[in-house]
Amino acid sequence: MAQDSGSIEALLHEDRTFPPSEEFKKQANISDPNIYEEALKDPEAFWAKFADELDWIKKWDKVLQWDPPHAQWFVGGKLNVSYNCIDRHLTSARRNKAAIIWEGEPGDRQVYTYWDLYREVCRFANGLKSLGVKKGDRITIYLPMIPELPIAMLACARIGAPHSVVFGGFSAEAIRDRLNDSQSKILITADGGYRRGNIIQLKQNADESLDGAPSVEKMIVVRRTGHADENMVDGRDIWWHDLVEGQPLTCEPEPMDSEDMLYLLYTSGTTGKPKGIVHTTGGYLVGTYATTKWIFDLKEDDVYWCTADIGWVTGHSYIVYGPLANGATTVMYEGSPDWPDRDRFWAIIAKYGITICYTAPTAIRTFMRWGEEYPERHDLTSLRLLGTVGEPINPEAWVWYWKNIGGGRCPVVDTWWQTETGMVLITPLPGITTLKPGSATRAFPGIEAEVVDESGAPVGPGAGGYLVIKRPWPAMLRTLYGDPDRYVEQYWARYPDIYFTADGAKIDEDGYFWLLGRVDDVINVSAHRISTMEVESALVDNSKVAEAACIGRTDEIKGQAIVAFVTLKDHVTGSEEIVAELKRHVTTKIGAMARPDEIYFTGELPKTRSGKIMRRLLRDIAEGRTLGDTTTLADPAVVQALMEQYGEEE
Repeated sequence: MAQDSGSIEALLHEDRTFPPSEEFKKQANISDPNIYEEALKDPEAFWAKFADELDWIKKWDKVLQWDPPHAQWFVGGKLNVSYNCIDRHLTSARRNKAAIIWEGEPGDRQVYTYWDLYREVCRFANGLKSLGVKKGDRITIYLPMIPELPIAMLACARIGAPHSVVFGGFSAEAIRDRLNDSQSKILITADGGYRRGNIIQLKQNADESLDGAPSVEKMIVVRRTGHADENMVDGRDIWWHDLVEGQPLTCEPEPMDSEDMLYLLYTSGTTGKPKGIVHTTGGYLVGTYATTKWIFDLKEDDVYWCTADIGWVTGHSYIVYGPLANGATTVMYEGSPDWPDRDRFWAIIAKYGITICYTAPTAIRTFMRWGEEYPERHDLTSLRLLGTVGEPINPEAWVWYWKNIGGGRCPVVDTWWQTETGMVLITPLPGITTLKPGSATRAFPGIEAEVVDESGAPVGPGAGGYLVIKRPWPAMLRTLYGDPDRYVEQYWARYPDIYFTADGAKIDEDGYFWLLGRVDDVINVSAHRISTMEVESALVDNSKVAEAACIGRTDEIKGQAIVAFVTLKDHVTGSEEIVAELKRHVTTKIGAMARPDEIYFTGELPKTRSGKIMRRLLRDIAEGRTLGDTTTLADPAVVQALMEQYGEEE
């Protein structure tokens, strides 16, 4: 994917820089830039120092066993993740510190101290044992963003039963696929959850999923909404509150080998058999612990909020395991950012005095479209650090976030990683890194990332290519569940002994990484290789545009033509004049070869439930093809409206 370097330079040469303030550097957990060189010289010793900060039942014999493409970390070591996230904090002042602050969409809320969390996790772990769950049994969790979700995960980790969390927006068919692939013994769900004032019928989906999932013996149901009591199945279903009633308040943590499976997480958006990412115990915990501590500069009195859903890897690593291993206070919110009004996120930040906020570029662009009036309603001065995750962030969205949410005083850590990587791999360190809007900056210490061409040779500054990781890292996936050949083929076959991310990137003259999205999100226009992110960033740079998605449509003359789907800011109405203005704007920012052939205005873009734009569906619409897999689509009406609009304009 040798990108056209001229177009990349035109867009991604970013003159605005934001060095850390002297005040921030003084208090930062890490402010010595020499740490990069130290970690590079001896990465195993670097990771072992973090591992030493955790509690081990048995110390490891060897830090890394690397037999490409298979890695084992902290070989021979034994530990328990639940113990490290809860028990080890109980002998200090953290015992009575808030571990989880939870707010439901209707406004109900609950705070769990570490001592509260310990008792609830032990009770549920004992409840699972009473149902015959043993070490190694897989448990599928299909819950809304309620406290029982992390409690269930930690209880599974406590007894050595790998969990498979399925996002609460998935269909019955998607759940069934995951149940059957993992051969789960138990399904944990709720009678419902709240979203934009409506009740999501989780129990109904869960019931349907069990038709054709013979491995499941019991369904545990949380009573959240009180709307499914009549649907309980005698002999199979059991209420959560009945299961934990009378259970002992202590449960001895199971000693787990460092390489024992901690959880399965199925990647979304593909057709065919689901792809079960396997994460293990020791390396994963070390990686998430280290990155949470340094990237978010965690302090004892921080109130930390990652706005992701725990159904995705971001929630696993940076709501549950990373923050709790650090003894942090982590915030959970059940519902939508626009319920009952578009200021709900900012109201939550003000209410709980949140100091760190980690959210998605998609959300930030939506907030931009809604306007500054909503954050201006609330006092956001408690914030001291901001983060982004999920996809590349446009420079203008970065600056809007920094200015309007962070008040121009909070560093923005733009992070790159994947379900497969388990932990952040490319990121600023806020006490060290000079920030550039739109760039994830540098690889985390101990990570060796590079941008290479088709042959695997480094492309050098200014050019684009494939992002690869050249050295093992602790939280890396170990395999695909039940499909080791696919694991090798998908991630390790393109370049010998090098992890292929399937993401495009460029590296600038300062060694900073600029992520360009998935490698199939590249448009070939008259021999110019143009990243969708380049054109989208140029469009969002226009003051009238809130969000944009670009795809390539087959063109007999140019090979591909650029089609842009644009969401305008609330006060702007689409017109032929704006179409012409936006085409000129892209030409000015990048060049004539990147000028969109067509621009369609849409109130919303089709997105997954984790907020990523589904460009492949836009390609299907533009090419007039039958839509591909829509399992992970957040709102099917968005695609339907686009299909109707596109057909009318044709």
